[in-house]
Amino acid sequence: MKAQFKYAFRTGLHVRGLVFAIIFVMNLVFIILGALGWLPFAAQVTAVALGGVAIGVMTIFNIISDVSILSRMFTVPGAYLHALTPAPRKQILLSSVITMMILDIVTMAVVITGEVLLSLNLAGSSVGSVVWTAIRTNLPSLIEWLLPLAGLIVGYLLVVMIILSGITLGKSVFYQKKAGGLMTAVAILAIIYVFSVSPMILAPLGTVSRFGFFFTVTLGTAGTAMYILLTLIQTAVLFVLTSKLMERKLNI
Repeated sequence: MKAQFKYAFRTGLHVRGLVFAIIFVMNLVFIILGALGWLPFAAQVTAVALGGVAIGVMTIFNIISDVSILSRMFTVPGAYLHALTPAPRKQILLSSVITMMILDIVTMAVVITGEVLLSLNLAGSSVGSVVWTAIRTNLPSLIEWLLPLAGLIVGYLLVVMIILSGITLGKSVFYQKKAGGLMTAVAILAIIYVFSVSPMILAPLGTVSRFGFFFTVTLGTAGTAMYILLTLIQTAVLFVLTSKLMERKLNI
């Protein structure tokens, strides 16, 4: 399992690692110089603008690197190596998904934090005092803002698993079938629709809103925790089914 994580991290860092290092150093230099008061106002405005651009650049390279990780499982020559590896497909799938999650979340959290700190410097606020005040003020309601963050991470995992399940369906069940691409798209839409409707079981805990064929349930704190649990269950079901399909027959 450690070997699977190692190869996944190597692939994931191949492109985004250098980009992240450049952005991190750039932001760090601007943050330190701004905090010390050694940057004129125009330079601080430029630093904030570059920090905003850096968020977009990091997002693009995260997507590129994630595609590289996925390509290792479904395209040659990486897929051949996976096929010859004695490790179960679920381990390969798990290592790839967790690697994508860690690298995406860490890089984006650092880059966004850098932009926030650059903005604080531009506003003339003391970074240390603002951060400490925010922690001290929001500590009593820590759970209230951690739950949406957890929901965002779990939702990210579900989206990744939907994409992986769609690719796996196209490479296995619908491979070389007539209109296989169309059937794969329909299957993905069906999965999304079922998962969109399933939170209706939480309707007694919140308010239901309808958008065409789709539904959302606005929840309070307790309901949000239940929604996160439901999303985790959905992600686990997709993970098990996808790994089973990959074990049974995967055309590369």
